[in-house]
Amino acid sequence: MSSLIPSGSASGTGSMSLVAPVTNSNRTVTLPDADGIIMVSSAMPAFSAYSNAQQTISGSTWTKVVCGVEEFDTNSNYTSSIFTPTVAGYYQVSGSISWGATTSVSRGFIQVYKNGGTFKYLSDLTSPNRSGGSCLIYMNGTTDYIELYGYMTGTGTLYFDNSSYGTYFQAAMVRAA
Repeated sequence: MSSLIPSGSASGTGSMSLVAPVTNSNRTVTLPDADGIIMVSSAMPAFSAYSNAQQTISGSTWTKVVCGVEEFDTNSNYTSSIFTPTVAGYYQVSGSISWGATTSVSRGFIQVYKNGGTFKYLSDLTSPNRSGGSCLIYMNGTTDYIELYGYMTGTGTLYFDNSSYGTYFQAAMVRAA
């Protein structure tokens, strides 16, 4: 039979507890047969934010999408519409823009910027409405950051709409590096 042997050189006064479930059923936790880090939800950054204000934009110009209402931010890594995770790993990123114009939208694009420049195109919109997409991005946990950008052509006043279901930006860690 295997045994559980705590080791390490922690200098703190914390403790490690194994707590049995409050049930009469048996529970099994299987650990991988490899050394490394076992991630727990508290160490896996995630956020979701949406727009609550219509954002007027200039046509034919890449514009950062302002998603100022945080639904959640598990590790306080989302600020000013920028996500800078402090844990290195792979992140599933998604974003959506609800587009609009006082006259008409000809075309719109959505992309994720990483460290200030184009990283992945998420969508190419050819009719006015809402469009989104997702991608997987490696983030180094120190200096890497991402933002959501949109680009539109059309006539009249162009804007990103202020609907929580249509204009949003999200990311969640999938696994450690």
